[in-house]
Amino acid sequence: MFPRMTIGRASVVLLAVIAIAVAAFGGWRYSQGSKPDSTAAAARADAENSKPAEPNAKVKNSIELSDSQLALVKVEPIEEHDFPSEKEAVGSIDFNQDMAVQVFTPYQGRIVALFASVGDDVQKGQTLFTIDSPDLLTAESTLIAAAGVLELTTRSLARLAELYKSLAVSQRELEQAKSDHQTAEGNLRAARDSVRLFGKTEADIDRIVASRSADPTLVVPSPITGRVTARNAAPGLFVQPGNPPAPFVVVDTDIMWMLAEVAEADSPAFRLGQEVQVTINAFPGRVFDGKITTIGASVDPNTRRVLVRSEIKDPKRELRSGMFANFVIRVGAPERSPGVPLAGVVREGDGTMTIWVTADRRRFTKRTVTIGKQYRGYRQILEGAQVGELVATDGAIFLSNALAIAN
Repeated sequence: MFPRMTIGRASVVLLAVIAIAVAAFGGWRYSQGSKPDSTAAAARADAENSKPAEPNAKVKNSIELSDSQLALVKVEPIEEHDFPSEKEAVGSIDFNQDMAVQVFTPYQGRIVALFASVGDDVQKGQTLFTIDSPDLLTAESTLIAAAGVLELTTRSLARLAELYKSLAVSQRELEQAKSDHQTAEGNLRAARDSVRLFGKTEADIDRIVASRSADPTLVVPSPITGRVTARNAAPGLFVQPGNPPAPFVVVDTDIMWMLAEVAEADSPAFRLGQEVQVTINAFPGRVFDGKITTIGASVDPNTRRVLVRSEIKDPKRELRSGMFANFVIRVGAPERSPGVPLAGVVREGDGTMTIWVTADRRRFTKRTVTIGKQYRGYRQILEGAQVGELVATDGAIFLSNALAIAN
């Protein structure tokens, strides 16, 4: 019994020793086999890291042009320019309503004839229309009667004066004749004044008195020199003083208005009397001078804008009411800064502004800049470029397209 137990325990011990030896040998083989693989991976990583980086940063923003391509690009040094501190706004031309006159007839009557149309330029005193006026007829009839009475009292006074010399009449009768004559003279003067109120001249009045013929045609002239902007008259139309609409409206067009709505934030920069320069779409390249005469007292609650009205000089009377206009006003001292021609600044797809800088006039590098004002064909450069640097002033868009194709 005892020997069998001893042999069994020895077998178990022997098997355990063999298993441990096999495991140790397998671990050693594993470590020997994996070491070359790890070393190769590390070597490959070191090789990759040791490779020189490709110079993509410069290639992405630079391009070198051939001789034929250089002919399409103009290069100039950046120079300083004055950029005025200005405010701009869009407005419209209107008539100077302070110089607009509604021409009514001074007395009632029916229109006989018209002598002007809308758009006509008229002079002060020029006839606009005539009416058949019963009031004028009455005044002229009174004038003729007063002239006849004066003539009668003049003859009567002369006759009584001769009779008084021979004591054929009394002094009382002579004094009465003098009184009647003075009254007739006063009535004639009053009658002449009444007819003169209708626009008749002294020559016209003398002719009426001499011919003993009344003319009921009342002439209505233009009170100012200007342009007819409205006509609401027609032959046969009965018109009365002050009864709208006025038969004619005449406006002095030597001075026109420009009405503009400026942003609320810009309104503090405007002052009465400031000089303005106005450009009209209908007259490209022309500049009309004026000055601010009115600034609105309130802000429009819907648009948040303020009315600014300017008087514009128009001696040639070229402007028309309703024309679109742009006006520029200087609100401060000009700024002197680097400037690049408009053709040398490119707006990229992301909204940034770029220029093309070169040192050798062959390789061009795109550079992002911060722009400011625009004045007389130049764009102000606030950041990103210095005076004296060479830039492409013409052909910048060509460079941008060429770079896009190259990349």
